Amino acid sequence: MARVAIVTGGTRGIGSAISVALKAAGYVVAANYAGNDEAANGFNKEHGIAVFKWDVSDYDSCVAGIARVEAELGAVDILVNNAGITRDGMFHKMTRDQWDAVINTNLSGLFNMAHPLWNGMRERGFGRVISISSINGQKGQMGQVNYSAAKAGDLGFTKALAQEGARKGITVNAICPGYIGTEMVKAVPQEVLEKSILPHIPVGRLGEPEEVARCVVFLASDDSGFITGATLTANGGQYMV
Repeated sequence: MARVAIVTGGTRGIGSAISVALKAAGYVVAANYAGNDEAANGFNKEHGIAVFKWDVSDYDSCVAGIARVEAELGAVDILVNNAGITRDGMFHKMTRDQWDAVINTNLSGLFNMAHPLWNGMRERGFGRVISISSINGQKGQMGQVNYSAAKAGDLGFTKALAQEGARKGITVNAICPGYIGTEMVKAVPQEVLEKSILPHIPVGRLGEPEEVARCVVFLASDDSGFITGATLTANGGQYMV
């Protein structure tokens, strides 16, 4: 029987590519989204992947959303924490609301999703928790203190939880993408891309969402069972650790 995977933020950008790749690899996929009904419905019609709406920053909404997924699709064995937001600003101008919004989604969202699923994974003796962090969680980024802090926190979450899940057949890993050719990045003016971004990427190009998705498919598979607590960088050599 095919395993069930939830991909948060799974109907757009990198999340969309992850959802599609997991379906192609034989998983039953539930793509979560927070607000864009039009995009989610279009994604569902195009790819035949079930979509479920809830806000990962709210614990009770995650509990209810997961319950709906499991009632319709079955027990969830794979969680991909992809949902994320930005509220950029220099720290001296950053508001508490900007800080809280990013921390609550990009960091607390991992707890809100993994915690309701954890006991089921332990009982079944199998689980995969894969979190999409960021190059900026590794190196920091001016104007993104909130985002960098949250994404760095994702890595600490990964390393600690991996130790708790290891003996129960649960692996917990993170992926740190660099600049990926999503709608958001492609909206950057071409001059800025060519002068300020691409020169810092040794491979000389943006990554593709599908390249991150292939990393997820591997970490979700049985073949990755000896890899846990790891951070996989996918940044074209921009930042090496």
